[in-house]
Amino acid sequence: MQTGPFEIKDCALIALATGKRAQSIRELKDHLSTISEDSIFYHFWGGLLRPRFDNPDYHNDFAIWSAYHLHDKILAERLALIDPNDYKSPADLRAELLEIMEERADELDYPVWSKRDEQFEFIQSQLITFNTKLRINKPEDFKSYIPRISVGSIFYHFIDARRRISNNIDDFQNWLNGFDGEFDDLCRELHEIDPYFISLYQLRHELAGIFMDYFSGGTR
Repeated sequence: MQTGPFEIKDCALIALATGKRAQSIRELKDHLSTISEDSIFYHFWGGLLRPRFDNPDYHNDFAIWSAYHLHDKILAERLALIDPNDYKSPADLRAELLEIMEERADELDYPVWSKRDEQFEFIQSQLITFNTKLRINKPEDFKSYIPRISVGSIFYHFIDARRRISNNIDDFQNWLNGFDGEFDDLCRELHEIDPYFISLYQLRHELAGIFMDYFSGGTR
C-alpha cells in the first residue's frame, strides 16, 4: 500500500549551447548522429515550455527549421509526423530521424543550404526543479490540485517523468500503482493520453477532466 505523499514539483528547462550548427540536411544528420539525448529531447519537447509562434503544424525544432530556414517543406512534413512517444528509446527516435534525413538528402539533385545566419543550432537542455511544498496524501486530492498547479509541474510530472522512470510512465501513474491495483482503471486512462501534439495548458485541462470524472463517479 502506498504510504508516502505525492510531492508536486515545478521545473524549467535551461538551454545550453552545444556549439554544433548545421546549414544543410547532411550537416544536420552528421551532428544528430553524435549529439546527446538531452539535446534531442529539448528539440522535441522544449517548445512546450518556451514561447513559440511558429506554424503549429510543426511540433519539433527540426521540422520548424526545415520548413522556414531550409525551405524544404517535404522534409519538414516528414519530420513533423514523428511522435516521440512512438519510440521505445531515444536511440530508436534518433535512428528514425537519421533515416528520414538520409532519405531526403538522397532524393535531392543538389544540396540545399540555409542562410548563414539561419543555421540550425543544437541546444542541450538542463532541467531545473523546484520544490512547491505541495503534497497530495490521497489520490482523490488530484481532483482539486491538478487545475491549479503550473504547466511546469505538468511538464515535470507527465512528460519528463517518462525519461526518468524505467517503465516509461508518468509520475501520477507511478504513484497510483502503489495502491495495490485499486486505481488501475485510472492509470489506463492516463496512459492513453498522448501529450505531444497538444499544449501544456490543454494537457493540464485533459488531466483535470480525467481526475474529476474518476473521483466524481464518472468512470468508477
